[in-house]
Amino acid sequence: MYLSQDIKPISFLKSKTADVINGVNENKRTVIITQNGEAKAVVQDIKSYENMQNSINLLKLIILSEKDIENKNLLKQDEMFNNLENKLFN
Repeated sequence: MYLSQDIKPISFLKSKTADVINGVNENKRTVIITQNGEAKAVVQDIKSYENMQNSINLLKLIILSEKDIENKNLLKQDEMFNNLENKLFN
């Protein structure tokens, strides 16, 4: 992150919205928007946002899986595939 380039006041966003959007799409860097000297919002290209959301969802699944293992909430492989086949084909 280049703080001098990636942190902008809201007045900059208001006057240069198209430039900010073009910049985040071209260089894939997030821009932090400040208001009254405090960080308030983030402008990010859509692909980076989607990738971040996918990563978060994957981490959530891993956490749920770890909790299932800790709680011994497990299925044998054959049972799992049989259940899956029944749901898909019945």
